[in-house]
Amino acid sequence: MLHTLHHPAVTPQGNPPLLIAHGLFGSARNWGVIARRMADDREVLAVDMRNHGDSPRFATQGYAEMAADLAEVIVAHGGQADVLGHSMGGKAAMMLAVTAPHLVRRLVVADIAPVAYGHDRSNHVAAMLALPLDGLTTRGEADRRLAASIPDPALRAFFLQSLDLKAHPVRWRLNLPVLAAEMGKIVGWPNPQGRFDGPTLFVTGGLSDYVRAEHRPAILALFPKARFARITGAGHWLHADKPREFEETLRAFLNA
Repeated sequence: MLHTLHHPAVTPQGNPPLLIAHGLFGSARNWGVIARRMADDREVLAVDMRNHGDSPRFATQGYAEMAADLAEVIVAHGGQADVLGHSMGGKAAMMLAVTAPHLVRRLVVADIAPVAYGHDRSNHVAAMLALPLDGLTTRGEADRRLAASIPDPALRAFFLQSLDLKAHPVRWRLNLPVLAAEMGKIVGWPNPQGRFDGPTLFVTGGLSDYVRAEHRPAILALFPKARFARITGAGHWLHADKPREFEETLRAFLNA
């Protein structure tokens, strides 16, 4: 089963648990602040997706497998959940809702659409694999070494959250070879049969172009009750760029 960070409800209100699925190269820890705040009235389960963080390593990273991983967690925690997925995790959450709708009460998809994308993140995998790990003792030194291949400091900071400096030897908490081999599946979309008729919210960043107007027919074909919200001033990592606005949007939808 996926490694899960469990946040018990502070004051339970009878709501189903909220399951959070992170994006590519992320982890459950990236969602710690929002998970803890959302746990004021409900149980929150933040998972490390397969081949990420402390979850098991597998040879595949397809959306059918990722949806099955999420289903296993939901079944183990009562049999139904509200599900929030960002980017890769959003596609996994959509696949789960379409193929096992009885497990999902409400669905929130953060800055991704059910379409194949043309971008490829293999260059980032290559940069991380090429990072010399010998003698690394500080994240600052790792950042300096990675700067030669990844000039964006915010992107480096995000990736370096998955570098385990306490391990002997130092290692990435990502199964980088498999992520590279499966990149086509990750940026693609398998076009599943079925649809999810439950309440669905697509939340996008105002500065992001991941979800565009031309994607709406594909979204509505699978999620006929989809609603849309845009967070001004946020990019693709909208939960990090505008955490309070994201939380307010999420809370309003889940408690409607």
